[in-house]
Amino acid sequence: MILAATTNENLANTANVLVYSSMAVYTLAFLAHIAEWVLGSRSKVGRTAAALTGAGAKATATATVEVRTAEQEKGGGTAVLDRPKVITRSAAGRRDVPDGPGAAGGTFKGDLYGRIAVAMTALGFLLEAVGVITRAMAVQRAPWGNMYEFSTTFSTVAVGTYLGFLLAKKNVRWIGLPLVTTVLLNLGIATTVLYTDSDQLVPALHSYWLWIHVSTAIFCGAVFYLGAVGTLFYLLRDVYESKIARGVTVGRAWSSVMERLPAAATLDKFSYRVNAAVFPLWTFTIIAGAIWAGDAWGRYWGWDPKEVWSFITWVAYACYLHARATAGWKGRKAATLALVAFGCWLFNYYGVNIFVTGKHSYAGV
Repeated sequence: MILAATTNENLANTANVLVYSSMAVYTLAFLAHIAEWVLGSRSKVGRTAAALTGAGAKATATATVEVRTAEQEKGGGTAVLDRPKVITRSAAGRRDVPDGPGAAGGTFKGDLYGRIAVAMTALGFLLEAVGVITRAMAVQRAPWGNMYEFSTTFSTVAVGTYLGFLLAKKNVRWIGLPLVTTVLLNLGIATTVLYTDSDQLVPALHSYWLWIHVSTAIFCGAVFYLGAVGTLFYLLRDVYESKIARGVTVGRAWSSVMERLPAAATLDKFSYRVNAAVFPLWTFTIIAGAIWAGDAWGRYWGWDPKEVWSFITWVAYACYLHARATAGWKGRKAATLALVAFGCWLFNYYGVNIFVTGKHSYAGV
């Protein structure tokens, strides 16, 4: 008995070390992302700005360039190569604007630091994931019985989802800087304010529904977070594109950031797709929670604060998805709804757990 308790304590300490180690690596990733943005080429950004001001519908045109090599000079031949099409993803009535070159600005040095940042992010993810697994071994249950465990698992899943998008060859490296910044803040709060020693759960939580209900809630929150980042950048980029279209002068530092992001239409489509894809899973999360409540407390719905705010979050995202299908609410109005919906999710996690007392308060902070 004593040996088992000592082993569990050692595992818990190891888990803490792994989480702190991941924070150190995420810090290196943060600095590398900063270097990627700072060292990105201004010339590439300048060309993107020119495309924004004069492209319009011409942004989708395909140009040709002549490349003459030394051997071709001797033979008098000319090779004509098609320049890759400028990819635009605008809906009807929207501006046709090409995607920016990315945080690296299209330069080797910027791209090098970006790749280092991604590598450090991947290493931090592995350390944190092993830390979460070690915590699970220490407590001998699902590693999300309190806010500390939920926070560490949440950031792990968020980073893992981001890396999954990169492995799928999606152009999402622009999420890297806000992601590692948020992860560091989240882990900083988790390891200081929210930290709770490993302990067993109350009998009501000893159910396989803990693995199903809470795991889906964590995954939904991670994807909703990525969608919120895309939505925020969409709003900023859309305002920027509107100013450029009207000929308004924009500050150099601000334009340098905006010009490297994907086009507003691309960001809007990304946010909509990830939110729409995970919304059915959030619906399942609420249903699973209701089934679990029926097993644990003898009722499926009791208007507990956590239940209420989960439903409010569901309604907010449902309104956002409906607004996307309504002509008068597309664009910035719908995007604002998406941010409000994610704000509801955040309050459901932090606000309800910390400031409101209910049946979901037994796990402690």
